[in-house]
Amino acid sequence: MGLGGISIWQLLIILVIIVLLFGTKRLRNIGNDLGSAIRGFRSSIKDPEEPAEQDATFPAEVKRDATVTAQPAASQPATAQPAAPAQSAAPVNQVQDKH
Repeated sequence: MGLGGISIWQLLIILVIIVLLFGTKRLRNIGNDLGSAIRGFRSSIKDPEEPAEQDATFPAEVKRDATVTAQPAASQPATAQPAAPAQSAAPVNQVQDKH
């Protein structure tokens, strides 16, 4: 018996069916993609300082973008219009219940 009641022959038959369905080229590409993803994950765990350095530039980029977008708005003259007084609605007659 193999893993969980599956014999080695059953595993080989399943492997042959998978190869026939997907083909060796596609399985090789999947293996390469999976390997590169695992390598990237491991490198990010081993070197946690690199993302912190990238995040350290974030506030400077935001400040730079804010000044770039604020300059065109500042060059336009601001015209303040007085707020129009709100018109009052007609008074509503309230009926009082005499109970």
